[in-house]
Amino acid sequence: MPIVVQKFGGTSVADANRILNAARRAIAAKRAGNQVVVVVSARGDKTDELIELANSITDTPPAREMDMLLSTGEQESVALLAMAVQKLGEPAISLTGYQIGILTDSTYTKARIKKISTDRMKKALDAGQIVIAAGFQGIDDDFNITTLGRGGSDTTATALAAVLEADVCQILTDVDGIYTTDPRIVKEARKLERISYDELLELTSLGGGKLHSRSVEFAKKYNVHLAVVSSFEDKPGTLIAPEGESESSMVTGLAIVKNEARVSLVDIPDRPGVMSLIFSKMADRKIPIDMVVQDVGSGGLAEVSFTVPEGDLAATLTAAEEAAQELGAGKVLHGTNLSKVSAVGAGMRTHTGVAAQMFKTLADAGVNIGMITTSEIKISVQVRREQVSDALQSIHRAFALEKPTPVSLEVGHAARSTGDAATKKATRAELERDVVARLSSMEDIVVSEVDLDTNQARITIRQLPDQVGIAALLFGAVAEGGIMVDMIVQNVGHDGRTNLSFTIPSADVNQCLLLVREVLEPWPSAELTHDGHIAKLSVKGIGLRTHTGVGQKMFQALAEAEVNVQIINTSEIQISAVVAAASGPAAHKALMKVFGLSK
Repeated sequence: MPIVVQKFGGTSVADANRILNAARRAIAAKRAGNQVVVVVSARGDKTDELIELANSITDTPPAREMDMLLSTGEQESVALLAMAVQKLGEPAISLTGYQIGILTDSTYTKARIKKISTDRMKKALDAGQIVIAAGFQGIDDDFNITTLGRGGSDTTATALAAVLEADVCQILTDVDGIYTTDPRIVKEARKLERISYDELLELTSLGGGKLHSRSVEFAKKYNVHLAVVSSFEDKPGTLIAPEGESESSMVTGLAIVKNEARVSLVDIPDRPGVMSLIFSKMADRKIPIDMVVQDVGSGGLAEVSFTVPEGDLAATLTAAEEAAQELGAGKVLHGTNLSKVSAVGAGMRTHTGVAAQMFKTLADAGVNIGMITTSEIKISVQVRREQVSDALQSIHRAFALEKPTPVSLEVGHAARSTGDAATKKATRAELERDVVARLSSMEDIVVSEVDLDTNQARITIRQLPDQVGIAALLFGAVAEGGIMVDMIVQNVGHDGRTNLSFTIPSADVNQCLLLVREVLEPWPSAELTHDGHIAKLSVKGIGLRTHTGVGQKMFQALAEAEVNVQIINTSEIQISAVVAAASGPAAHKALMKVFGLSK
């Protein structure tokens, strides 16, 4: 029988009416022919109330006793929900973390799961009961109650869905799904029926309800289909799965970050170690960096620009000035009243014209582009803040994101193993061990992989007019030539001129040069250079913006390996750097080692 895991957040069980509503949703899932496990958070503001109560008694409440106290919030919720399910006519059993079978270490307030046993849950499910499981908690070897770290309830739900091989894990919240963009800005924004894991991770600023990004990463690893669904309305939500709505859809969603400031270090030495120093200064002050752009150096000098939250500008300028002084060269510039607009879509991997269409749309709307960064499935541009709403609405219309794409919403786990019962049991045991091993290091692991691509070439254009429409012309020509563009890096313009670089397959470099030269004919002062063989390194993971030390570790490792960085760009879940082709293997080895990924 199919298994469905449902997770209800605190607002969804805040009072008796909402608890009864949650019970009806669980019962409906069971009566549709599923076995049902419900993971529940503490009611409403219960956790905050308990913390406040503890602090009113002592300024330093013992961690063990805090776990004992806070775990009562979930125990209250599961008991009440089990009562509601039984009142409405279905058998149910409430289980604490210990009763579920979650064994943790003794790190109070942020315990790590050591073992998950599904025997009791399976027995209850086979007996026809709805299992109401307390999220956020477990028990250690000495039978002390423990609570899990951030995103604990989402983590519990996703982990249980993985070990139970559930068909879907529903995250029921106060939103009804994930939209193509913010409907408060674009009234035509459409609720997505389906989105891929990677697309959602790149669209973190869209929120996705209260879905924790680590749960998405975890679901991706174990092929757990997630669904963001309203807990208050009985209607379809958004399914998060390996593939999005349609592979032919070029753009799935748009996101903005409104209040950003830009800092540029100009005329700094183009040598190994420079980026390591700059990122160290930022990491020391815990400054979260968003867009990072470094274009190819010239005459022994380079320029790097990055954006930060506007509230961090003063601290960022202090750190940047310190870096410039230690480098003994360069100057620091900055800009304010800026925003970032991003387009995300898995179809970008196979469509050549996405960047061209996006840039043309912005040009037609009279929006000039300040900086450009990309990943395989994301294009981000910096624009003036007063133009961000126009930019968002124009791009949304240009890609017709308001139009639904018919898709099948069939859900199911990956192909199940076949064979006798003993083989299946061994496979389940192996899965449980693997899930637990992954959970135990989730708080440590930020970088999940480091990729090396040696099949690309670089095209660089210097002294390009910094005016509306130039990028659209350039990438329109490249797209018409059928050439796939990977990285696009445009730095801040100076004196009406800007520099732009992009990477393409090495096999297409000669054709691309012909196309670009034709576009540049009206601007003879523009300088075109290229490198037919480069190495692209991509550090991937979640939380790269908030974990400020990732860039520092990355560039320090490259500096120690004496590898010079030619180009940098970033996305929500990726930092990419271009280095000389000959340096690629050594750089990859250094990054694999520093992030603990070496085999």
